[in-house]
Amino acid sequence: MHSKPPHTSPPHLPQMQLYRDWLSQERGLDFDSFEALWRWSVSDVAAFWQSIWDYFSLHSPTPIACVLRDLPMPEARWFEGAQSNFARQVFSHVDAAHAAGQPALIARNEKGQHQELSWPQLRQQVAALALHLQAQGLQPGDRVAAYLPNVPAAVVAFLAVASVGGVWSVCAPDMGAPAVLDRFTQITPKVLIACDGVTYGHKDMDRAEVVAQMRAALPSVTHVIGLRNLGGTALAADAWLDAICDRDDAQTQAFEPLWLAFEHPLWIVYSSGTTGLPKPLVHGHGGIVLVYLAHLVLHSDLGPSYAPNSLGERYHWYSSTGWIMWNAQVAGLLTGSTCCLYDGNPAGPRDAPDWTTLWRFAAEVGVSFFGAGAAFYANVMKAGVDLNALPSLKRVRALGTTGSPLAPEVQAWTSQQFERMGQADMWWCNISGGTDLAGAFLGSNRELPMVAGEMQCRMLGCAVEAWNEQGRSVVNEVGELVCTRPLPSMPLYFWGDEGKQRYLSSYFEMYPGVWRHGDWLKITERGSGIIYGRSDATINRHGHRMGTSELYAAIEALPEVLDSLIVDLEVLGRPSYMPLFVVLRPGLELDDSLQARIKQAIRVAVSPRFIPDEIVQAPAIARTLSGKKQELPIKKMLLGQPADKVLNKDAMANPECLAWYADFAARSLRQAGGPTGLP
Repeated sequence: MHSKPPHTSPPHLPQMQLYRDWLSQERGLDFDSFEALWRWSVSDVAAFWQSIWDYFSLHSPTPIACVLRDLPMPEARWFEGAQSNFARQVFSHVDAAHAAGQPALIARNEKGQHQELSWPQLRQQVAALALHLQAQGLQPGDRVAAYLPNVPAAVVAFLAVASVGGVWSVCAPDMGAPAVLDRFTQITPKVLIACDGVTYGHKDMDRAEVVAQMRAALPSVTHVIGLRNLGGTALAADAWLDAICDRDDAQTQAFEPLWLAFEHPLWIVYSSGTTGLPKPLVHGHGGIVLVYLAHLVLHSDLGPSYAPNSLGERYHWYSSTGWIMWNAQVAGLLTGSTCCLYDGNPAGPRDAPDWTTLWRFAAEVGVSFFGAGAAFYANVMKAGVDLNALPSLKRVRALGTTGSPLAPEVQAWTSQQFERMGQADMWWCNISGGTDLAGAFLGSNRELPMVAGEMQCRMLGCAVEAWNEQGRSVVNEVGELVCTRPLPSMPLYFWGDEGKQRYLSSYFEMYPGVWRHGDWLKITERGSGIIYGRSDATINRHGHRMGTSELYAAIEALPEVLDSLIVDLEVLGRPSYMPLFVVLRPGLELDDSLQARIKQAIRVAVSPRFIPDEIVQAPAIARTLSGKKQELPIKKMLLGQPADKVLNKDAMANPECLAWYADFAARSLRQAGGPTGLP
């Protein structure tokens, strides 16, 4: 039986106001504006994060020796001496949320299959799997690789691994074996948890062969657990997840997650650069718990589903398991919210797109906070969806977006849809951050005014600035997004990165001791922020990032392709555009057949998400004298910068090709409506 959505309650006091009141009463700190509060949070960083620990009544069985050992980034150390566990914080809500009749998870897939887990059921299933993993010899620090879709079983598996101190790492089942193995081979997992297949666009995709390839290529794996996601048994597995989770005995009832060091590894996620293998980023239990509580509660205004006069919070953020927003979705459990999961294509069948699919799910289960990538809202607008036809959406009080810049006209159009339903004050939680820090640098505050296309504020504790080419902080100018002070959720390290050399080169090479994120940012005089797109050459398809090297490996494996270059033109107010330039063997032309083979190579080796918008035959790929592809300069040319400003011909191996790229850029800019004005 489906649980009934709670009735709409009067709006609760903003969580940010409750925190400010607590600071006044408990710390004697009073702030006359959010700007003043933010400045305190980034100037007295240790005091701010200690206040978050205390405000959320976090506990450690051992004393905190030092809140912040403030060494130059990335050497900062947090809450030395303290112990934590992500799963412990989740299960702190079990009794109160269950007593209030609120489930922990509500899930649905494309086939209409509905599943709910109560808080006690979630705890019991997590305990059963955790005990099984321990019986198989999993020790704290051992890695568990997962190849799972966005279903309750994935949440159970993650919490079970975290409970016993294992290190979780997940890839989405739409990723091909080469892309998955580029990630998992770096971390030598001991356990593999994988599904037999996945449904997307109303088509079943068998994944047994991919799992077999993973098992053969991962000799470190000693135990495989299967998930019957398609209902079959073709997948070779040592055990089946549903059978494990059925266990409910005295041991499961008595099980409690381990106390772990504050910086004990929680998960490994992957953020790709333009060269080499994907970066395996390691985040710690305590830092993730602290940052997600601050961001989800204070900035996204999520409260426990069982709080007095609450709305009965039901939190949904559409995501695959391969995007960091899946982690953020699961982190909703830290707040005591009910998490609402949808697995499948947000537009329904591929041959007959239906952009009401997610909205109908949200209406039927009573979602109060609805989040998705910016591209989702743009597609809904283009499809001319009439949300007024779904009156149950009136329970949605907040809309979240990230992944790419949200165009002002898309935000305005969506708000108008809700105004027609009588919700004239729809609040947007536009956020920007990334996989790298497993959180957001900029976000929202229910107490601040909204301007379409902007993020309302810099997040508390995030010392974010826009820096010009001289390395100076600027206001009302577009510059590099930097963070000048450490955050608890910044990576502890990259897995296998001896001496942190790769970590340093990824974020601190341009400004030693200052995190450079790779986004174009403008801070307004009001303190709000506008993201204009990526300032580097990383591919970002609506939040899913991929290194260009992974795409080149797939494309250039084709015998017809001699060389290639791909750029992602992601600019505020314009549709994302990703062209692929290819150099073919002499005498060959880029016909429909070859285009199809190139796309299929990307689909199989990487993921369908990274198929380019256009494939263009080029005479040559611009390269430096040392042979490096000139991705960022070509990207800047396509954004409207003159070639002589972004390229030094004397440092190029083939400057004669620039005229062709300049001509292509001019044609593209005429079609797009002119230069962007970015640096």
